Amino acid sequence: MSIMEVPRLLPPVPLPRTILKPSLATAEKLSPNEPPPEQEKPQDENDLKDNLFGEEEEVEKSPDVTICSAEEAERTAEERAAQRQLMAVQELVQSERNYLRMLQLSTVTIRSNLQKLQPPPANLDSIFLHVEDVTDVSGRLLGLLDQKNVQPGEPLFLEALCDAFLSLSSDIEAAYKEYLANYNQVIAVENAYKQKEALWEQIVKVIKTSAPEVNASSLSFFLVTPVQRIARYPLLLQTIQKHTDTRHPACALLEQTAHASIAINCRINEYKRFREVADKYKKSQTLSIMDKINRLNSHSIAKKTARMGQFLKHETGMVPKLVDEEFDALEGFFYVLEHGILRLLDNVELYLHHLQVGRHASKGVGLRERRPSSLSSSLFGPQTFSNCKTEEFDLDMDGEKVPVCYKEITTGLRQWILPVFEERTRTLIHKPLCALRDLLVGPRNLIRKRPQKLLDYEVIEAKPCPSYDEQAVADTYRTMNTLLLDELPKFNGLALQMIWSMLGTFSCLHKDLASDLEQLFRSFAQQPLNSSSQQRLRLLTDKHGSDKIYRVLSAAAGGRDLDLTLAKGELVAVIGRADTRGDGRRWLVDAGGRRGYAPASRLIRYHGAEEEEEEEPPPSPHLSLPQSASSARRHSYAAELPRHATTTTAAALGRPCFQVFAAYGFAARGNCEVSMAAGEPVRVLEPHDKRGNREWSLVEVRGRQRGYVPSNYLAAAPVAGTLATRHPSC
Repeated sequence: MSIMEVPRLLPPVPLPRTILKPSLATAEKLSPNEPPPEQEKPQDENDLKDNLFGEEEEVEKSPDVTICSAEEAERTAEERAAQRQLMAVQELVQSERNYLRMLQLSTVTIRSNLQKLQPPPANLDSIFLHVEDVTDVSGRLLGLLDQKNVQPGEPLFLEALCDAFLSLSSDIEAAYKEYLANYNQVIAVENAYKQKEALWEQIVKVIKTSAPEVNASSLSFFLVTPVQRIARYPLLLQTIQKHTDTRHPACALLEQTAHASIAINCRINEYKRFREVADKYKKSQTLSIMDKINRLNSHSIAKKTARMGQFLKHETGMVPKLVDEEFDALEGFFYVLEHGILRLLDNVELYLHHLQVGRHASKGVGLRERRPSSLSSSLFGPQTFSNCKTEEFDLDMDGEKVPVCYKEITTGLRQWILPVFEERTRTLIHKPLCALRDLLVGPRNLIRKRPQKLLDYEVIEAKPCPSYDEQAVADTYRTMNTLLLDELPKFNGLALQMIWSMLGTFSCLHKDLASDLEQLFRSFAQQPLNSSSQQRLRLLTDKHGSDKIYRVLSAAAGGRDLDLTLAKGELVAVIGRADTRGDGRRWLVDAGGRRGYAPASRLIRYHGAEEEEEEEPPPSPHLSLPQSASSARRHSYAAELPRHATTTTAAALGRPCFQVFAAYGFAARGNCEVSMAAGEPVRVLEPHDKRGNREWSLVEVRGRQRGYVPSNYLAAAPVAGTLATRHPSC
């Protein structure tokens, strides 16, 4: 080895020649016959150089030193990756907490302060639409991490983070999907606020006052954070995955979580694109001729010309027409549903109109007549009900109490039962039908626009190299077609389900109406018994039992052998429910010694002594129902709408459905007034004085004391277990 081969070494230094002499101890150990030890010769310079260089090369080529250096480098890289992973995890968690705090600040503090403005900004709720869902899912994500009770630096934290995100992935997608689809509407509303300078200054002032530490000057500063946050999830998770060792137990789970976040963003973008297309074409526009002329330009003319050319090719058979049997079936069913919904809505509106005609005609209020309908005229036509006002006439029926009852029944029917029925029909039938009708607009416009977009799509597909704009038009058709094929079956199914539900509800409403009418008529059909009738009742009850006692509804004249002639109100005991020939229309009865047959249709079950407890005239129908017992003063007797409600009696017990009582004590100041104590039950005879003034009501208290009291001193409460407990909107 020469010196020139290793230029990095210094030139050799001559070593001093040293003669080693044996020490005294060594000399003493040597025997006199042994020769002295051979002295070590000094090394030659070249030998010394070779020795030095050889040792250095051996040090450089040592395998132990190489392994140690590689291990240290690998260890350092792992520590650096672990540190970066920890920083990425901490950034995800801490940024999520800051993000949640911003959402809560905007939805709770700022929103509540904006609602306090007088008047509050219009469409304020639409700005914060779906923000609660986003806030909820973010809080649940952090809540799951807190429940694990692990810190970002611990080995199990990464697995807990992935499990929490995957378990909420569907909820995250649902919340952010609706929020991002509505974000353009949020920006539009905020821009509308900015057009009003005074209002916008108030909004900015509220924002700065509510969040001084943020230094924000617009609502979009807070409302854009969900848009940014959902896009950051894949970046943060991929950063964590990048710095995670492949040998980590949560590595596969982390990769799955990162892919899930990317898939969520892709589906949200696709949904947002579908919504934008649907919102664009679902709006109905009524354009004048001048508007259509102003919209004409070279692009629109070329587009319509291409459509016309493609249409002519289809009609002449030059180009085959694309046929989608699945869509054609959905389209046909949609139009059938649309026709049925509109027809049903028209019938229901006419039906409600006839009800109004019937009610307002009794008050002398004229309403415009409408053409009859097969649905509405079947029960309450404008000619069959409103023109019959028999309650206004005094009927002479041999001094019986029936005319008085009939007047109160008819008044109660007009003033309480029918208004409640009408209100329930509007709430449960008419309003849902109107909402369903409005929902038809979007699908109808998309269906009508599809053939035009299909023509554009066919023209573009025939071109070998379509432009960017043409490719966008083709994508619009694909999006529209996919949207219709996916959403139209769901819409048709839900619409059909709503129609069946409303028809069932309509039937139930009439069943309730019939039940209320039956209960009302039964309650007023009761008459007190005279002494002879009471004696017959005891005789028949002892002989046949109380369950066999019936009352004669109307006079029955016997026209056949063994038929009895019975007067109205007479009591009989039913012995058999058919004659000797098995005819169930003729019942065998005992009339207190006389036995014979009577028409079954003229007999009604007598409910025993309960019908004799109330021998006073039936309660007045002029009562009202407060919304709650605690608000008796606010919902007083005189201020309730409708002003008159009907008091009926329960069919079995003979109790009034409403009980009027004195909400406040009143001391009479003259002979025409009557005193009453707070909470004392009263009976309203007339809801006005002789001049028709409704501020005073004629009442009866403590049995026989009659007089006028202030109407607003009275309140009504329903009796449990009667028809009055059913709310109109139920």
